[in-house]
Amino acid sequence: MSMSAAGLERPQLVSHVQQALSYTLFDCKWVPRSARLLCLGSAARGTGLLQLYELRGGRLALLREIEKAKPIKCGTFGATSLQQRYLATGDFGGNLNIWNLEVPEIPVYSVKGHKEIINSIDGVGGLGIGEGAPEIVTGSRDGTVKVWDPRQKDTPVANMEPVQGESKRDCWTVTFEADFVIVGFWTHSLITFGHHLWLDSDLKGNAYNQEERVVCAGYDNGDIKLFDLKTMSLRWETNIKNGVCSLEFDRKDVNMNKLVATSLEGKFHVFDMRTQHPTKGFASVSEKAQKSTIWQVRHLPQNRDIFMTSGGAGSLHLWKYEYPAQRSKKDSEGAEMGVAGSVSLLQNVTLSTQPISSLDWSPDKKGLCVCGAFDQTVRVLIVTKLNKV
Repeated sequence: MSMSAAGLERPQLVSHVQQALSYTLFDCKWVPRSARLLCLGSAARGTGLLQLYELRGGRLALLREIEKAKPIKCGTFGATSLQQRYLATGDFGGNLNIWNLEVPEIPVYSVKGHKEIINSIDGVGGLGIGEGAPEIVTGSRDGTVKVWDPRQKDTPVANMEPVQGESKRDCWTVTFEADFVIVGFWTHSLITFGHHLWLDSDLKGNAYNQEERVVCAGYDNGDIKLFDLKTMSLRWETNIKNGVCSLEFDRKDVNMNKLVATSLEGKFHVFDMRTQHPTKGFASVSEKAQKSTIWQVRHLPQNRDIFMTSGGAGSLHLWKYEYPAQRSKKDSEGAEMGVAGSVSLLQNVTLSTQPISSLDWSPDKKGLCVCGAFDQTVRVLIVTKLNKV
């Protein structure tokens, strides 16, 4: 097969629709079970904007525009049912809000969650994925990571913060998984709970079953820490030397399998989370994807071994993880240790001269994704030939 023919057999990243915006875009999300997407950001006058678009053939039709008091930094549908499809958002004022998009004037849930901007948010227990109660995790510049149950007003069910005297670290990214909570932050932590405290049915990790749940967070100093929410103990910690921009487990409805961490300076790490060595922790493989910051990582919902990263140079890279022949082995003392696999680049494309700061796959249509860049443009892409990799 010729090189050109081989190239045509690889997945292609095709720009389907792009829409210029009049504001700074921070996050974009597909609305589950629909051809609609949301754009979240900040207007020039310092207010927040939420725009709802619908994909109609070769264009995006604006259905609704909602202005709020504070710029909106991030959003998630992860804690809502498929029937409600409520959106949870974090804003520059440290507020956590949950919105009914059909009646978006007043939030159905609102709490002053943090003293400073909420940089990242994720949800679990919704969308028909896994089991357990709906919960939301938020990470903030104020150095805290908090877990919220929308059924409990005002008080987080878990609060992880620096102990007195410790310097706070800016939390850049959080995400849920099963067994444990991963957080990138400080040397010591203080963990407190809401008034109904610790019950197996209250705090869970990913959504694999009702006994397990985790949160993942990355911080500006490169720290990543893994917390067991059931025992409230630090299970593992590491540092990847550069600020952690994005963290994501490959799936929320299985036992911990893989974790991808992206960072400043164009490097990402894939950790095999199945086997933890007593001293060496989890095995990992690193890849220098580019020279600029890798802002986001998102796994393809229909194939957890394929993921996309977005970069500071306006590029998208599509990757595939290959498992080793054996995922664990024994060391010289007989302890089990993980074996990292390898990562291969399937395709890449440059779409903008500005960083692509947000990225989301459609949960319903394989290969359909949306991304937002600081050139004030939202783009819908189609990734082809994913069934051949």
